[in-house]
Amino acid sequence: MNKNTVLGWATFIMIVMGLLLIGLGAFRYNDVAGWGFGAVGVGFFANAWVFSSLKGRV
Repeated sequence: MNKNTVLGWATFIMIVMGLLLIGLGAFRYNDVAGWGFGAVGVGFFANAWVFSSLKGRV
């Protein structure tokens, strides 16, 4: 596995975790904790975007 493959897998895992956290915030927790889960899920998407943009440059 080279660096681009590792970054690709990291991007995929971060997207899956972001979707999972947003799903938990939307469907499992209906109070203030749901907003926190959703915000963290969006943060995971932001990190996945950074990892995706680093592919081929590192």
